Amino acid sequence: MSQLSKKHPTTESTDKAYASSRVLIIDFGSQYTQLIARRVRELGVYSEVRSWRSQDAIAHMLKEDSKENGPCAIILSGGPESASVSDAPKAPEAIWDAGLPIMGICYGMQTIAGHFGGTVAAAEKREFGRAQAKLDTTNPLFEDLDAEQTVWMSHGDEVAQIPDGFNVIAHSDNMPVAAFANPELRYYGLQFHPEVDHTPSGIDIFRRFVINIAQCKCDWTAGTILTYELDKVRAEVGADEVVLGLSGGVDSSVAAALLNQAIGKQLHCIFVDTGLLRQDEGRQVEEAFRGHFDMDLHMVDAADKFFSALSGVQDPEDKRKCIGELFVRVFESEAAQFKNAVWLAQGTIYSDVIESARHKSAHLIKSHHNVGGLPEEMNLKLLEPLSNLFKDEVRKLGLDLGLPAELIQRHPFPGPGLAVRIIGEVTKESAELLRAADAIFIEELRENNLYDDVAQAFCVLLPIKSVAVMGDGRHYGRVVVLRAVETSDFMTARCARLSADFLDRVATRIVNEVAGISRVCYDISSKPPGTIEWE
Repeated sequence: MSQLSKKHPTTESTDKAYASSRVLIIDFGSQYTQLIARRVRELGVYSEVRSWRSQDAIAHMLKEDSKENGPCAIILSGGPESASVSDAPKAPEAIWDAGLPIMGICYGMQTIAGHFGGTVAAAEKREFGRAQAKLDTTNPLFEDLDAEQTVWMSHGDEVAQIPDGFNVIAHSDNMPVAAFANPELRYYGLQFHPEVDHTPSGIDIFRRFVINIAQCKCDWTAGTILTYELDKVRAEVGADEVVLGLSGGVDSSVAAALLNQAIGKQLHCIFVDTGLLRQDEGRQVEEAFRGHFDMDLHMVDAADKFFSALSGVQDPEDKRKCIGELFVRVFESEAAQFKNAVWLAQGTIYSDVIESARHKSAHLIKSHHNVGGLPEEMNLKLLEPLSNLFKDEVRKLGLDLGLPAELIQRHPFPGPGLAVRIIGEVTKESAELLRAADAIFIEELRENNLYDDVAQAFCVLLPIKSVAVMGDGRHYGRVVVLRAVETSDFMTARCARLSADFLDRVATRIVNEVAGISRVCYDISSKPPGTIEWE
């Protein structure tokens, strides 16, 4: 295989849209930006995200000769910067001459105000959390909604003076301008965040803007996605061969099924057992893909190599990079037998892209092992067929491709596997302890019909020992924490309200059946301020 420079696909694609209508979302670095895009897609309208820095690309999209495939509306996201400073990020100039409806959210609202001569200043009372807003329901953006709404605020600045031509259409006790509108231009600004679940009527506000005001067409469907992705893969890959690291997780499994349907025997799947996977992962992958799909699947046992490489490594980011780099080396060694392969396929999805800070204005949360550990030079180009799709869209695509529902509905599993659920150093022994405890937790959730009621559930192994009394003796064993969360978007989450009787049964089974564990705790932290994973 020829030596090729690493090349990541970008979200700033110039591909024709999946559907006839699309909403352009301009990203100012908010961690909620992708959630805005998802809310629009839930309405059946395609959306795509561009960084505010992409002035030329956005201007090209909005040119007169591009109108047939151009956006039908523009949404400006929130962001971590202050709009009141002189060098604050600003929306591309081209959007103001496009004649399209524009809705700004939080920072996006403030940049609209600043552009038209309004004043943005530090708020007298910063707001982070739920608030009660009073809406002007005669405005098309809030038509037929209840006049008083619970909304989610997250800001330190506010619009102190609205521009000429704009009207206040919502306020709260602490926020005189919670929303404004210019009906002639069809420009709207919201200081609160309609994209999060904590604003219950948020999806209704998006519907009124995208469909009623902008009149976008709702032809973004699962069938559209499948047709587009198959055509895109065939056009990009041609007659080349592709290798894919199949982990058994939802994303890599759907990527494998998609590529299998698109290019058939040009695809070679490699399953690398890192020793950090869930119980019986290898057997399940082999049965599903070699048996059901008749794929070219190669199984590699590299557990000892990974445990050796992780010896003494404790920092979470160091773990991720260590695993990512070793995975690529093992993968390339196995892939070397495919002399004609030039593509490395990965199950990277949209949320991986934003959390890996692909958008330069976003703040890094954590590196994803699919992208964070890759060397500067590698022997394969990257193929990421799912990188424009959200998890719920990936699941629907997987069902359309014929993957079993029990695989598609599995809870998310981190790319670095159990390594980031073992706090501190990772060893073979600690992985075996955690895998056994985790299997009991998941088994009990399934047997009690609770698995589908929680969005994600797993065990965490702590680097401490706790005293236990077993029989007539005192023992010291490790401590595991059960984590189960309820969420629809993974941007915010709360702990699952599992019963005390259920937790007692799980804890009893783990202590009795997993030698070396003496205590079980339950994590009741919400996100924010906590994260779903511990590392």
